[in-house]
Amino acid sequence: MTAGRHAAPVPTPDAAVSGADAADTARRTGPLWWVFQVVTWLLLLFLVAILLAAIVVPKVGGAQPYTVLTSSMKQKYPPGTLIVVRKVDASTLSIGDVVTYQIRSGEPGVITHRIVGFTFDQQGNRLLTTQGDAVPVPDERPVQAAQVRGKLWYSIPYLGYVNNWITGSTRLIVVYVIAGALILYAVTQFGGSVRDRRRARNTSR
Repeated sequence: MTAGRHAAPVPTPDAAVSGADAADTARRTGPLWWVFQVVTWLLLLFLVAILLAAIVVPKVGGAQPYTVLTSSMKQKYPPGTLIVVRKVDASTLSIGDVVTYQIRSGEPGVITHRIVGFTFDQQGNRLLTTQGDAVPVPDERPVQAAQVRGKLWYSIPYLGYVNNWITGSTRLIVVYVIAGALILYAVTQFGGSVRDRRRARNTSR
């Protein structure tokens, strides 16, 4: 008697699709997938934080971002720190406030130092005595109210280097790139969730 030969079962299209879905699901829920998701979100959040801190918040709050370039305030604001200052009434300033002021009235160069005292000129106008936290003596020249560009609102270490880079046309490009990345990522995530729901419905059927 000749032994019968059994043919191997041929996978049906449905079985092949189910196997591919299972493999894709495993790939999307494995450890590497989760690591990729976490890294992607952290990167996007970092980019959004830069966008908000250096561009959006100052713009909305009527403030101006600057970058600390010297070590005169290095205890709290070392070189590379992003500082954001808002315009204030000079009469409301008090000792201890950190202000950004023009080196000479009407000129673009500025300094950010702390107010350590007040004096008055011959006309009775109040003048600010300023000093860097890392400098042993007050600044030589008193600061007039017209020179004050604003009072320190907030600061972020190291972000000043980024602020120096994203200026002019580069600033606009960065905004578009970050916005585009967020939109693309949202569309990708939405598309993935739609596919998962469709596969789940097909499997249940």
